[in-house]
Amino acid sequence: MPFDPSLPLPNSPLESQVIRDQLQALFVLINNIVTVTAAQVDSTNTLPQGSPANVNVSVSGGTLHFSFDIPQGQEGLVGPAGPPFANAVVDSVNTAEPGTPAAVGVGFDGTNVRFTFDIPRGNDGSQGPQGNDGGQGPSGNDGAQGPPFAQAVVDGVTTLDPGQQATVQTSFDGSNVRFTFGIPRGSDGSNGSDGSQGPPGDISQAQLDNAISGTSANTNSVNTLDTGFADPDMEALRQKLNEMILNGRR
Repeated sequence: MPFDPSLPLPNSPLESQVIRDQLQALFVLINNIVTVTAAQVDSTNTLPQGSPANVNVSVSGGTLHFSFDIPQGQEGLVGPAGPPFANAVVDSVNTAEPGTPAAVGVGFDGTNVRFTFDIPRGNDGSQGPQGNDGGQGPSGNDGAQGPPFAQAVVDGVTTLDPGQQATVQTSFDGSNVRFTFGIPRGSDGSNGSDGSQGPPGDISQAQLDNAISGTSANTNSVNTLDTGFADPDMEALRQKLNEMILNGRR
């Protein structure tokens, strides 16, 4: 019998059965009260702008279930444009002493982000114990084949002013070693004073041979470069070098 809040009726005789039925109905209602032990969000849905927000709640097995409908917000204003960015440039990588904290410097020159790194080297390890004198170990595997090398190429030779430092730049394009030289020219010498007029005379072959025997013979032991180059610039350089070697011989 369900609970009836109108019983017992006013001024009615007290009957035990009516009171018992009401108490029993209250007991059933109390036992049927749901006890919530957990909460769970089942879904969150995004609605178009201007839609009303909504939430649905239900109870199942002591768990409170939520389902939310939330409208999306309006789009914000467009922010100001950032500075132009081309690329990142590493200006230097410095090796610091062991124990020094690593550091990185960052700057922006209006176009490029520039980095400077300070990286400490590791401490020197202690010398390990001397190993036993064992037999020869097995031969290692052959290393990978290095890049192909065809020839050396001189890209340019620039004449520098007297007193400047000679320079050479090298690069490797995967096949050729490429050179660019900067060679300073010598300073102009001052004019010498006029010598006095000497007496005329004849020079014999013996005197000429004697004079030649006192000249430098430093280049006699220098071999010429006899292997030609496919590159025209290298070949011209080889010929000029041979010409200097041969002119210095006696």
